[in-house]
Amino acid sequence: MKETDFVSGFAKGLRVIEAFGESDRRLSIADVAKKTGLDRATVRRSLLTLFELQYADYDGKFFTLTPRILRLGHSYLSATPLPTLLQPHLDVLAEKTGQSSSASVLDDTQILYIARASQRRVMSINLNPGSRLPAYCSSMGRVLLAALSDSDARDVLARSDLRVNTDRTLVDPDAIMSELGRVRELGYALIDQELELGLRSIAVPLKNRRGETIAALNVGAPAAHISLEQMTDDVLPLLKEAAENIMPLLN
Repeated sequence: MKETDFVSGFAKGLRVIEAFGESDRRLSIADVAKKTGLDRATVRRSLLTLFELQYADYDGKFFTLTPRILRLGHSYLSATPLPTLLQPHLDVLAEKTGQSSSASVLDDTQILYIARASQRRVMSINLNPGSRLPAYCSSMGRVLLAALSDSDARDVLARSDLRVNTDRTLVDPDAIMSELGRVRELGYALIDQELELGLRSIAVPLKNRRGETIAALNVGAPAAHISLEQMTDDVLPLLKEAAENIMPLLN
């Protein structure tokens, strides 16, 4: 891409939007400037533009995004048939396992949920299509990272915030890379309370007919309700069955 084709103002506006998150729903100009590294004048203009276009509310100090912002994500979800295609299969999977099932794609260092069938809430945060989780410590993230080359996977890890969520979380890049090798060999990823205490999840790759991993499917369950052996013996075959049923439908 030529330098003249890059619209820096638009890029800065997107960085301002991405500053908001689950734990940062109300932000001041100073907060956004600190999170994005942009100067306060640029941040102020971007936030006031969002306010003028009704993508944000402003109380005189703090800005919050409005539901209108969902139009941006809806454009992606509407433009791809994948979420619509996956939903019936996730519904069946959730019914068979009695647990929540989800599908996601890799978006830089995070996974982006594109479809979900929820039987019960298994995490402290509410997950829906559009939700994000770190790739390095989530089952679907491990599956999607394992589909990359070693150099690309290491590059993602180098840019990730490798945070210790629990005493079980792998944060050493070499240890995570070793686990990714295991995922490639076994064809699935099993996470035991690395993301959140009390949560276990298992994921498999969703591949198209060319053998390319385009997404990941998972089932999450409370650790108190299901053992690791049950995850691999009972849930994994159902996950693989769902992935196999979906594969012929993909281009």
